[in-house]
Amino acid sequence: MKKVVIMTSAVLALGLAACHNNGAANNTANETAVGNNADMDVNAATANASVEANADAALNAAASETNAASNDVANAQNAVENK
Repeated sequence: MKKVVIMTSAVLALGLAACHNNGAANNTANETAVGNNADMDVNAATANASVEANADAALNAAASETNAASNDVANAQNAVENK
């Protein structure tokens, strides 16, 4: 009978330990996950901004080259007309 009481007490103690509320630990883990996701979002936005800046620079360079070519054509036309 003594063994049954000891076993029952041990099972109940383990059962109570398993039901222990870990709310603070779970909240901390959730806050960490949210913070990590926010960091990833910021990194992605920064990378996209960098890509957009590079695309804008390439478009501006292309526009400058187009303007230069247009000026060259106009100069050539003027040279032919003045000949």
